[in-house]
Amino acid sequence: KKSEVSGVMPKADIKPKSIYRAKKWSGDVENLYRFQQAGYRDEIEYKQVKQVDMVERWPETGFVKKLQRRDNTFYYYDKQRECEDKEVHKVKIYVY
Repeated sequence: KKSEVSGVMPKADIKPKSIYRAKKWSGDVENLYRFQQAGYRDEIEYKQVKQVDMVERWPETGFVKKLQRRDNTFYYYDKQRECEDKEVHKVKIYVY
């Protein structure tokens, strides 16, 4: 189950078919954690709302580097993992 669609421009208002919670940490879970902290379901919703093609990422890790919240303030993230084990179960994985 891949949770992110890379390089594909989202079509207007894609709604997830189902949802489940992350059980263990991975790079995908880390990025979802960052999108959800900033108030979005995932990269697809972020691109829809913000009308952007690309999300800034750390080249070393591929983790999201910077996100703009809906109120236009920015979140900046580290190269390293930020989603701790105790937070992993809070991450929602959407299936399209």
